[in-house]
Amino acid sequence: MNTTSVAVPYSLKRLGTVMAPRPGDPLETEGVLNPAALVGEDGELYLYPRMVAAGNVSRVGRCRVTIDEDGAAHVERLGVVMEPREGWERGKNNAGVEDPRITRLEEAGLWVMTYIAFGPLGPRPALAISYDGESWDRLGPLQFQYQPELSLDPNLFANKDIVFFLETVIAPDGRRAYPVLHRPMWDLDWLREGEGQHLPANVDDPRPSIWIGFVDAEAAKNDVAALTRIYDSRVLAFPEMPYEANKIGAGPAPIRVPEGWLLIHHGVTGVEAKGFELAHGACYAAGAMLLDDEEPWKVIGRTSEPILVPETEEELSGTLGNVVFPTAITNIDGRNYVFYGMADSKIGMALLERDNIE
Repeated sequence: MNTTSVAVPYSLKRLGTVMAPRPGDPLETEGVLNPAALVGEDGELYLYPRMVAAGNVSRVGRCRVTIDEDGAAHVERLGVVMEPREGWERGKNNAGVEDPRITRLEEAGLWVMTYIAFGPLGPRPALAISYDGESWDRLGPLQFQYQPELSLDPNLFANKDIVFFLETVIAPDGRRAYPVLHRPMWDLDWLREGEGQHLPANVDDPRPSIWIGFVDAEAAKNDVAALTRIYDSRVLAFPEMPYEANKIGAGPAPIRVPEGWLLIHHGVTGVEAKGFELAHGACYAAGAMLLDDEEPWKVIGRTSEPILVPETEEELSGTLGNVVFPTAITNIDGRNYVFYGMADSKIGMALLERDNIE
């Protein structure tokens, strides 16, 4: 992909741990991690952590969070808002609703939660909506439109790291649309041994990369179920930098900045796991990209070095060590707070800062 040389003057300042598993809570036995976040109509900050019970069964919780003057976070657990109750969210020996991302769609007057349903055929992206941040209604699995130019059906492949943009843009086909980031995985060995990689036409890099597609805003206005239908998907960014050697994936919903759209993402190096096993020995670090303001399918800058790497004990040791995995960004009193998974076990918080550049 062509990337221009626009500087990315943003960094993350680590603030500490926000949440850890509550001792004795069976729903958090294997960790709390990778949260979504929103500021409610009451002005309060709410986190939606992935809560992992024994057997890697994940649910999405809801917590009220207050941040004091010293930057410390105080958490009040409010229960579970999503659990794997549908057949397509459960397999014979697995279940889960995982890694939520939440975006406020002001034009639609609702929040969307993208999440990964760990069902009979592995991870599949899905969508739920809410008008109050508390009650969530499933709209079902995402549906990727067939594109003959790709020479494959994207719905046959596992897909993760799904996130909606905050606003509509004029898509390449001229329609007003919500951009949606996703991360398809083309290796089918996990499903059928020996099947191997099936790459889209004109794609020669098999590494999981960030793609962008679109949801027709007018169709969604007339029928909210249209939010699940993504069309015109294309590669946004392949791994390029050393800290992205294995794969990359989107983090929180991109935010508007003076340069365009700022996307915080993760890059992975080290050991590559087979199928959906944990990649023990890998390292997950956070980077940043700038996307064009009017045409966000164009990358105009990216960081050559990560802006957050695993350093603390909570980030180095856990269910999967050496992981910082940003999934939420929220503006509180003019400050952008980024929430991220720590070693697949806890939740950390960092402050997004704009660097002084000459």
